[in-house]
Amino acid sequence: MLLEFPLSPCSARIPLHRNTVREDEKCGTMNEDIIVPIHKMGASPASSRVFNIAFTIALCATTSIDPVPMPELPEVETTRLGLLPHVQGQRISRVIVRDRRLRWPVPADFSRRIKGCTVQDVLRRGKYLLWDCESGYVLSHLGMSGSLRVVAASEMAGKHDHIDFAFDSGIAIRYTDPRRFGAMLWIPGRNTAHPLLDSLGPEPLAPEFNAVHLAGASRDRSVSIKEFVMNSHVVVGVGNIYASESLFLAGIHPKRAAGKISFSRYERLVDAIKQTLANAIRAGGSSLRDYVQANGEPGYFQVNAFVYAREGQACRVCKTQIRAIRQGQRSTYFCPSCQT
Repeated sequence: MLLEFPLSPCSARIPLHRNTVREDEKCGTMNEDIIVPIHKMGASPASSRVFNIAFTIALCATTSIDPVPMPELPEVETTRLGLLPHVQGQRISRVIVRDRRLRWPVPADFSRRIKGCTVQDVLRRGKYLLWDCESGYVLSHLGMSGSLRVVAASEMAGKHDHIDFAFDSGIAIRYTDPRRFGAMLWIPGRNTAHPLLDSLGPEPLAPEFNAVHLAGASRDRSVSIKEFVMNSHVVVGVGNIYASESLFLAGIHPKRAAGKISFSRYERLVDAIKQTLANAIRAGGSSLRDYVQANGEPGYFQVNAFVYAREGQACRVCKTQIRAIRQGQRSTYFCPSCQT
């Protein structure tokens, strides 16, 4: 939810998002700080009974911008909302695990624990998904090349289709992951505490994320503000694209030291981050090469970006040429005139 944040079982202060509208990951690695929900898939039944929702957050997109573009919070939230209408209140009839060799091995009893459960909800924490399955939670992450698609349970699996969650309704949620760097884990019981989640910062759209939090966390920090806001222990979900865009809207140079930024500028940055992420969620995410939203259409936020991937082009505000630098193995885009 965008404006309503339920109490989180794993933290008294950090909410799990149920109906909302990053930790960025460096190229070739994945930070330990990521939960993910699932989005409204405006599924239009294609031929036969297959819901042709080729909803691929394929994070191994090859572009000239960054070697491994990752799905960020808006893309993950789009996924959460897309899956939710198809799984909420539905009984899982069987779980087929074809390959357990993900980033962490899929538990040997994974299928047994989940079979027969009814999915109550799908929650997001950062870029992790928590499937509420009554007796526990499926903790999932898409890694660098993973996707979750709604298919007919009878559809033949492909080479990289590692897990199917088949439902009594006749559909299946299929987990596909060529690089096998995602995760499918089980948290037993009604407490969502887990080592992967315990150290995560606040959600960027939650009230807990404010200028007081940022100013306090940045005290005496010399790290650049861009890398600071991309640290999931500071705040989750602010990835490379949205960090660049938010800093532009706030008028802050990406190389400025986090500890040297005034409280009033942090107030502007918090507002910019919330606005940028909310706009991207409404747009359905960003159009990385292999990312499409639930209805099969590409997201269009990136098309309207102020600075991201616009090196050498005129600033939309002042006409100064947009510049690009490297920070933390990621490309950073900014306007040298608008951002100081």
